Amino acid sequence: MEKLSKVCWVPVKEDSDFSIHNLPYGIFSADGVPKTAGVAIGDYIMDLNWFQLNGYFNELQLPEGIFRNEYLNDFIGTGKENWTALRTRIQSILTEEENSHLLRSTGMYRQDMMRMHIPVRVGDYTDFYSSEEHATNVGTMFRGKDNALMPNWKHMPVAYHGRASSIIVSGQPIHRPKGQMMPPDSEKPVFGPSRLLDIELEMAFIVGKDSSLGQSISTEEAEDHLFGMVIFNDWSARDIQKWEYVPLGPFLGKNFASSISPWVVTMDALDQFRTHGPQQDPKVLPYLEYDGDKSYDIELEVYLQPNGGEPFKITKSNHKYLYWTMAQQLAHHTVNGCNINIGDLCASGTISGPTPDSYGSLLELTWRGEKPIRLPDGSERKFLEDHDTVIMKAYCRKNEIRIGFGEVKTQLLPAL
Repeated sequence: MEKLSKVCWVPVKEDSDFSIHNLPYGIFSADGVPKTAGVAIGDYIMDLNWFQLNGYFNELQLPEGIFRNEYLNDFIGTGKENWTALRTRIQSILTEEENSHLLRSTGMYRQDMMRMHIPVRVGDYTDFYSSEEHATNVGTMFRGKDNALMPNWKHMPVAYHGRASSIIVSGQPIHRPKGQMMPPDSEKPVFGPSRLLDIELEMAFIVGKDSSLGQSISTEEAEDHLFGMVIFNDWSARDIQKWEYVPLGPFLGKNFASSISPWVVTMDALDQFRTHGPQQDPKVLPYLEYDGDKSYDIELEVYLQPNGGEPFKITKSNHKYLYWTMAQQLAHHTVNGCNINIGDLCASGTISGPTPDSYGSLLELTWRGEKPIRLPDGSERKFLEDHDTVIMKAYCRKNEIRIGFGEVKTQLLPAL
């Protein structure tokens, strides 16, 4: 576990997501103030541009003004050594008692007074399908238990190329999507708002290093290309998707919105929460083999908040349940020479656990609507209703150390 010899002078609550062992990056602003890169610590944000201007990062090889920026991409592009060096330097600043006066300076802001923005310029977005439990559940519903997994599923990390333009940050509401659907016992499709709008509990990694066209990234090299992770709610219109997905996969049922948390938790912070993943059988092809622990013990929670009501926890899962690791996902993504770029986002696919209370979508939690969720106010949900708010949280904890991702919170508004 990460050991620090001194105590952080910023007050941090015991259950805070943003301890000194975390230090995630984000983009924030206040009214009339340009967007700026910051680091979360307790209830505060460190203005990285202010700290650079005031000489606190002079020993680091960072371009001038790199933090007064709308996105983190330029900083990410300075390389892994700088990511680690800056994190170490910030930890030093925050544990040197002589710096405690900085809490009252213009370099520190309260998070609740700031507006958060999407942290990276997402050039491309890939959505994987890496949870065996989720794939099995969905396959069982639509093809039967004997044919739940497609023949390719345990041989490669299945994925599709999603729409980067509709990735939005926590707090931004979405409207119920519209499209074509085929009602039961009908011979003709209808057009209208989705009736079966769902969530998908996912995590996503942000690419931190470019690759060249024609270059393949091995599972061993993959971690050099990972900057950090965010919570990812990949909204899904099940009825639109069901009608459109054959033969080319998701389109309008998925591309209307995906929501991410504003704070990017770095792989350096997550390193102490590595764990082993599920046993992979049959044996994978050589380019997907890897050594060591490549999974992460990240606890996941989803809350559903009806309009005017209180949030109610509907599921709890864990990132470690994923069958395919991020290293395998990136190796498969690039094995044909596909190039990746800084800021690209790769999502895990719905993360479901082995028990019904750990499923990562309403489709599974209600088993296609056959087992509605009862909320504390007495109402039921098979799928989402207008004005519902969905809140996803993620955190890691071991011994006295806890780090978290904050939350991704989104309200569903009626169709336009």
